[in-house]
Amino acid sequence: MSTPCGGADLASAAAEAVRFTSDLIRIDTTNTGDDDSRGEREAAEYVVGLLEDVGYEPVYVESRPRRANVFLRIAGADPSRSALVVHGHLDVVPADPHEWTVDPFSGAIEDGMAWGRGAVDMKDMDAMMIACVRDMAVNGWCPARDLVVAFFADEESSGTWGSEWCVRNRPDLFAGATEAIGEVGGFSTTVAGRRAYLVQTAEKGLMWLRLIMRGTAGHGSAANSDNAVTHLADAVARLAAHRWPRDMMPAVDTLLRGVADLVGRPYSDDPATIDALVDALGPARRFVAPSLGTALNPTGLQAGCKANVVPSHAEATMDVRPLPGQEDHALAVVADVLGERGHVEILHRGIGVEAPFDVPLVDAMAAALGRADPDAVVLPYLLPAGTDAKSLAALGIRGYGFVPLRLPADFDFTAMFHGVDERVPVGAIEFGTRVLADFLATAG
Repeated sequence: MSTPCGGADLASAAAEAVRFTSDLIRIDTTNTGDDDSRGEREAAEYVVGLLEDVGYEPVYVESRPRRANVFLRIAGADPSRSALVVHGHLDVVPADPHEWTVDPFSGAIEDGMAWGRGAVDMKDMDAMMIACVRDMAVNGWCPARDLVVAFFADEESSGTWGSEWCVRNRPDLFAGATEAIGEVGGFSTTVAGRRAYLVQTAEKGLMWLRLIMRGTAGHGSAANSDNAVTHLADAVARLAAHRWPRDMMPAVDTLLRGVADLVGRPYSDDPATIDALVDALGPARRFVAPSLGTALNPTGLQAGCKANVVPSHAEATMDVRPLPGQEDHALAVVADVLGERGHVEILHRGIGVEAPFDVPLVDAMAAALGRADPDAVVLPYLLPAGTDAKSLAALGIRGYGFVPLRLPADFDFTAMFHGVDERVPVGAIEFGTRVLADFLATAG
């Protein structure tokens, strides 16, 4: 592959990225969602130290005590162009060590893998980002355009003290930026013997809801036809069984047309054909199948104080993931099922986002991947989960998921996210560092 401007040797950067991944995993940054997170400050200070070590002056921002974010702005070769945000998050979801083969915070390098919570979500990308910008400083090459390099807190709990807070309170840090790259995309999946790299160009909306159903309180021994628990259970069951219509968003349509070409099958919107094309994506179907329509999952139930007391109200929590632009419709469906006895509280709402695929930025991603992997096919997809791109969209910044990883055909990558024994191939980190550096040097 062609080297970035300055002719940098990226072998040392790739090795650094592996080491930084392991180091970051060893800093337990578990985010429990209770407005606290262990280790975020320590992880941020580690990042700051690595950046200061090569002469940078990063900006350290705490949204509240110990909720730490780090920013670095790097001048590009063409200051007339808009800036590119390159972002990651430092927090991780909880991990029960009793369920794991290795200590989830060991950062162990075994069997060609970097193991631990955050290995793919997303301390590997954090490490690749650090390694690339350090290489810029050490070897004297520059990005094609100004970079805003950001390491956010609190992504695993809606970004309240991370990207959302920074966008609202420090928009100056993103001045001039129009596009961004972050998680979750750029990874390979094998389709009909070819590696297809899936760039995330869209993501679903996100709504966490509390459903409150009211009834008549009374003694547990008495007949009660207005039982809040019964009403709620019925509503939850009906919502869980609701059949949401399929709706092919542009990213999904383009993806499946590309898969059809790879497998040599005519494309049609017939459900059987769509299902077969999704299945052809192998492990990546875990991300793609939910992108065909809105999804809803009940996640919690709460009611009553004693076994012999019928409560006056019962509550349930729901995780609803609407397709972009369908958030209001999803809320209307929930409200209709609840009826007059019920009430919906929105605990958190994140917008769905979409960005175009046919743009110079994606062309630059494809070119960088193609130089590293000439057999590469690049396709868009819609992420069923949410990322910090939702917050950046409030500033008009279009977000893409691009963490370039060349993965073994039999590696179930999508199962690693929030899963037990999370791990990432060392070779994928090394590959990703080289591709990311190439991309940053040539970003369209």
